[in-house]
Amino acid sequence: MNYITQIDQASGCGPLLAGDAARLPALRQQVFERVRAAGRAARADITRSLNISGASATTLTADLIDSGFLREVDEPDREHGRGRPRVALEVVREASYMIGIKLSFKQHTAVLCDFAGDVLVTAQLQTTGAIRTLDALLDEVFELCQIVIDKAGMQESDIGAVGLGVPGIINLSDNRISWCSLLNDVNVDIVGAFEAKFSAPMFLDNDTNMLTLAELWFGEGRDKTDFAVVTIENGVGMGVVLNNRLYRGTHGVGLELGHTKVQLDGALCRCGQRGCLEAYLGDYALAREALTVLDHDNIQHKKADELLDLLFEKAKAGHQPSEMVFQRAGRFLSIGLSNVVQLFDPPLIIISGDCMRFDYFYAPEVMDEMQQLTLSSTREPCQVEAHAWGDEFWARGATVPALVALTDRLVGGIGMVPA
Repeated sequence: MNYITQIDQASGCGPLLAGDAARLPALRQQVFERVRAAGRAARADITRSLNISGASATTLTADLIDSGFLREVDEPDREHGRGRPRVALEVVREASYMIGIKLSFKQHTAVLCDFAGDVLVTAQLQTTGAIRTLDALLDEVFELCQIVIDKAGMQESDIGAVGLGVPGIINLSDNRISWCSLLNDVNVDIVGAFEAKFSAPMFLDNDTNMLTLAELWFGEGRDKTDFAVVTIENGVGMGVVLNNRLYRGTHGVGLELGHTKVQLDGALCRCGQRGCLEAYLGDYALAREALTVLDHDNIQHKKADELLDLLFEKAKAGHQPSEMVFQRAGRFLSIGLSNVVQLFDPPLIIISGDCMRFDYFYAPEVMDEMQQLTLSSTREPCQVEAHAWGDEFWARGATVPALVALTDRLVGGIGMVPA
């Protein structure tokens, strides 16, 4: 178990390992994506990695240069630091731009990225946490877009696509929000409403899926074809990558780990059912426990975040009832993680989210119990890492479907198709 870490962002972006050969794009696009994944690459590197001839690499890269997607740059010898610099290729960053947005109860976060996937500017918008109408939520989205556009010194017309991650259930068959904890209505067409007023297309997904894509494109998952992400914030979410692709289930509403049952007739979940994993791990569940174990006179006017921070402070100071709340939550987390291992057998599970500020969730005893609950005697134990990413990383993940679609259209010429 690796304790909580911030990962250094490597040069380049995108998966480093090959996925399903049947789903590979045209060779021209593979060359472009290989350069973007490496950050910089010489033609000889492309020849070796894609197993193509030098002549093919020269022809394809020349085409991409003429089209304005790659450019030549001098790169010093990495081993000796002297001599004649070799010619490398890099992505023309200004070829296109995209915005990624994460919506949440406390604040909305946006990033504006270039065609190489690098973040140029970020912005946050504080929110009230109240349930709102679609129009009110759209106003906040438009405001965030305008803030990052202005900070970057750009115009709306410079933006090629927008990605949006929401805390809720997305029906990808009709591109609607089936349910979202921020909205007072269901089956909402936020994409259509957005595109009616903004010049770029929108790509919508669940926020945990966006974070999973962030790990695949910019984080620990770049050099893995299979891994899982479990998020613990106001709710509990899960994303899974299989063979370099995000797994969505038949209807796009699978992997609701937070609503798997861990105790029949147990604690009440906000979904209306009892015994869900989320009902023991989510912010609201811990805040509910805090109201029971803390001194009522000191907490009656505190917000949920303040309650949780006070609960954690008391637990670390040796207040047994507070400590028991976190210890029980950790035990239920070990059950949830062991179920993920039994179902998917991933080499890596990344736990992330705002609750990573509470070390009880990645304590050694939680990981030990998870391993004890799995049939792991005949296989390598699943690695678990805790990542304390801020909302900017989630928002950066929201740029991935937009970046993929723009790459398909501009480089591959196959239309705006999301990841």
